[in-house]
Amino acid sequence: MAQSAKIRSRLVVITGGPGSGKSSLAAALADAGIRTMPEAGRGIIRDQVAIGGMALPWADRKAFADLMLSWDLRSYREAQAAAELGTVFFDRGIPDVIGYLQLSGLSVPPHAQRAAEMFRYSDCVFIAPPWPEIFAQDSERKQTVEEAEATYHTMAEVYAGLGYELVTLPRLPLAERMAFVLSTCA
Repeated sequence: MAQSAKIRSRLVVITGGPGSGKSSLAAALADAGIRTMPEAGRGIIRDQVAIGGMALPWADRKAFADLMLSWDLRSYREAQAAAELGTVFFDRGIPDVIGYLQLSGLSVPPHAQRAAEMFRYSDCVFIAPPWPEIFAQDSERKQTVEEAEATYHTMAEVYAGLGYELVTLPRLPLAERMAFVLSTCA
């Protein structure tokens, strides 16, 4: 897929395990007027619960992964246009779907692998390490702290395997974390 290096460099992923402060960081960036793309998983869970659907991580993991991939591809295309004007941060990216499938014990279909290889983000990917002190379960996040840590390690392996450079987010107050991200991307 042809895309300018300038646009690609402006598509920045924040990944990691659940409950590590990724979404809070993305929300703070959005509040500061910086374009962000929301995490697919939570949106899909809310929609599936609302309609009585079964594409949920606790019901049909494969269908859930398929919906996440579709969501992430749409988000990617939308962000490409916005990246003409500046950096766009993603709360998770297409490679996270591969990590999810691996964590679920499901095979990674060729089209998901191809998507992760074709639709590239900035080489610099931020990864939030496990942060047990802020981890909390809720109606959409049912994973345990141990599962969150396993997710972190799997995402690190997937992104590194795809040739991304991982930058570990420091466990700092939100404003300082945001300043770190903005200064690292500059």
